[in-house]
Amino acid sequence: MGCAISGLVPKQVGDVIDDVPIVHLTDEHKEIIKETWKVIQENIAKVGIIMFVGLFETHPECKDVFFLFRDVEDLERLRNNKELQTHGLRIMHFIEKSVARLNQMERLDQLILDLGKSHYRYNSPPKYYMYVGAEFIRAVQPILKDNWTSEVEEAWKTLFLYITSIMKQGYVEEEKNQRNTMANSRRERPEKRLNVI
Repeated sequence: MGCAISGLVPKQVGDVIDDVPIVHLTDEHKEIIKETWKVIQENIAKVGIIMFVGLFETHPECKDVFFLFRDVEDLERLRNNKELQTHGLRIMHFIEKSVARLNQMERLDQLILDLGKSHYRYNSPPKYYMYVGAEFIRAVQPILKDNWTSEVEEAWKTLFLYITSIMKQGYVEEEKNQRNTMANSRRERPEKRLNVI
């Protein structure tokens, strides 16, 4: 039994550059994702909650990133937590937007890149991103029932690896931007010097 990350790596991964796998979504992947999303979409709120409760069960260290849930130990309380439900829906709406942009890859890439940048500002490091994809897959398998096939699994794994790799790029870009901004502001503000007599 491997970790969530190794279980998420699909066959379509190409080279790896700067620790970021180069992932290719095929037309077949895109069609499978769009078709299965129609079923998943009917259970969007349920999937969001199952996904996050599963995430906190399997990777309790992830709660440290979420200020509102950090101290909640009772998973049943988490299931009924309004903030968690809201965040779960926000993630599901992001997935919905991603599915809608599968045929507009530049727009999809920008959406994901912006999400990675915002995760830098939230102090949510890339090491957690793939866990969400693995938990999403675990949450949707029972919803898709007999429609869950190895091809469906491969398509969703590929999408989440694609999202994760671009989010990581966005995170790193924002990290560099923030460092540059801080360095530039230090150069622009000369140090106050005390005149000693």
